[in-house]
Amino acid sequence: MPQIFSPAADTWFRLALVLTAFLIVAAGLLIGGTMTSSYATLVGWPQSQPVPFSHEHHVGGLGLDCRYCHTTVETSPHAGLPPTHVCMTCHSQVWTDAPMLAPVRESLASGRPIPWVRVARVPDYVFFNHSIHVARGVPCAECHGRVDRMPLTYRAEPFRMSWCLDCHRDPAPHLRPPDQVTRMDWSDWGRSDADKAYGVAAMKAFDIHPATLVACDVCHR
Repeated sequence: MPQIFSPAADTWFRLALVLTAFLIVAAGLLIGGTMTSSYATLVGWPQSQPVPFSHEHHVGGLGLDCRYCHTTVETSPHAGLPPTHVCMTCHSQVWTDAPMLAPVRESLASGRPIPWVRVARVPDYVFFNHSIHVARGVPCAECHGRVDRMPLTYRAEPFRMSWCLDCHRDPAPHLRPPDQVTRMDWSDWGRSDADKAYGVAAMKAFDIHPATLVACDVCHR
């Protein structure tokens, strides 16, 4: 009976299996690396906006409170983007003819809102409520970073599921006095015994239970 396979067929078959396994592993590493890279998460990438608004100038320089522009952050799931008349509260008096503010003046004149590009966005299948986090004392800087140092706004955190769950599993280190949530610099927090004990005390006061915070329907409804 004639031989169907050549003597080298077994060697070629083994080589093909090894090569296939190598390609699968390489593809997995490539995809995994891409999905966790800043290219995918957009961390550190400023977004192009119709007006180059500088949080560094307005928050860090002028000391504007986050709630002056994001008016619904304490009462709604959404922080809200500032309507044009909020911008014009100041810019009807200062920098009135600045070319970069032309879209703001046009928006006021036409009644059409400025098409701001959302920087901090979670997927549509994720429910996030700003008001409950603010009420419990999660600082703005915890999720949005030091916006007072951002000439152009970028995403400071990846907003991945694992990142959210890390906080939900252990909320205490992330909690601060609710009346100070818009404070940007927390570098001196934790030096006193009162600071160190605050998170655990806040969890008791607000009846926060990590076991319930990791339930799927908390964020996926």
